[in-house]
Amino acid sequence: MQSPFGSGQIVSGTNDLAFTDPLTGLGNLRRFFDKVDRLIVERAEDPAPFAVGIIDLDGFKPINDLFGRKAGDNILQQVAMRLSASMDQHSSVARVGADEFAFLYPMVFSEDVAREQALMLIEILSAPYDVGDRTARLSASVGCSLFYSGEENTETLVSKAETALYHAKRSGRGRVVVYTREMEEAAKRMTRIEQALRRAVAAGEVEPHFQPIVDLRRKQVIGFEALARWTDRDLGAVRPDVFIPIAEERGIIGPLSQLLLRKATETARNWPDELFLSFNLSPSQLVDQNTGRDILDILDRTGFDPRRLEIEITETGLMSDPASAEKIVHDLRAVGIRVSLDDFGTGQSSLGRLREFHFDKLKIDRAFVSSILEDRPSEHIIRAILAMCEGLGMDVVAEGIEHEEQASRLVQFGCGGGQGYLFGKPRDAEGTMNYLRETYRAMATWQDA
Repeated sequence: MQSPFGSGQIVSGTNDLAFTDPLTGLGNLRRFFDKVDRLIVERAEDPAPFAVGIIDLDGFKPINDLFGRKAGDNILQQVAMRLSASMDQHSSVARVGADEFAFLYPMVFSEDVAREQALMLIEILSAPYDVGDRTARLSASVGCSLFYSGEENTETLVSKAETALYHAKRSGRGRVVVYTREMEEAAKRMTRIEQALRRAVAAGEVEPHFQPIVDLRRKQVIGFEALARWTDRDLGAVRPDVFIPIAEERGIIGPLSQLLLRKATETARNWPDELFLSFNLSPSQLVDQNTGRDILDILDRTGFDPRRLEIEITETGLMSDPASAEKIVHDLRAVGIRVSLDDFGTGQSSLGRLREFHFDKLKIDRAFVSSILEDRPSEHIIRAILAMCEGLGMDVVAEGIEHEEQASRLVQFGCGGGQGYLFGKPRDAEGTMNYLRETYRAMATWQDA
């Protein structure tokens, strides 16, 4: 029997149900692996190249949440029909995940052609989808890999395509990346970092450093943000923008965050009572309903007052599962923990989220602050943010302040808080205590004078 979806064929019979995706009628992951296995066997003696690829629908979950599960299923069926119709007689497509599809191009022999074909699929998928009397739009990211040698197997090819897909999604929506040797080396390094990070977290070797947050008008420290720092005995100092994403993607972020919060609160409880501690939650923690309980357990064990803790979350984190994030935010605020929206202006849902969520503070992203002196649009955006926060009764901190002129301009605009290298770089626990002693000694000298 010919599938209604063209070259995503199925054959009638009980056994074939195990190889078929029931929603779309396409082959499933088992069918896809079987097809690639067979092609590798066919080309064992003369290994002519062929291409495989993984397609991930960008932003499908928010659309699914907005329009409902039934509409989401209908969109997936439309995606399957478009992809199947785009396949030639040699090629095939399968549904291999909730919103992931895989394709096999036996007659594609080069990376350039694979990239061109994948870009065509992205264009096909970007056209509007009918959802009742409304329409929805999607984009897609694609990772490809090519078979070159009989030494490769299906699992290796698919793993390489997934690695390429990871790079495509990290570089933005609607991208195609074809697997290269450089990615293989990057993947190996990522695995080395992951293994070392797991050891470091288990051994308690990742440390919080603390960057001052100041009252801009009084030039006085009012709190510190805790930032993760890690130096490995073999890898050396590993940058946070390297190991934090790995912790997110490999499921280490929960234990890492708990370690850092415990150490940070143990340090901060020795500070003057008027100083607060600001701590970041990752997007994945905002979909884990254990997050609130874990935070409160740590505060209870370390004896740190919840009213001195601020939790920073990003717009991206809110978008993954708004209902879960809202419950976590509500539970934290119920015990006196303040909640801050970080990196404001860089996400996709700023104004809507401010209406739906109750934030105590907003942090203006450094991208606006860095150009405030020479870029009029940045100046107007900052003014608008400050006016909005005044109306909403929210405190404001501007991040990334490096020059006195920037601080003066922000004070002129009415910004209350600031953070950046102008006021101090992140320091370890001992360095922070020394900084506080010097700061309070200077304040006492100034007041006596």
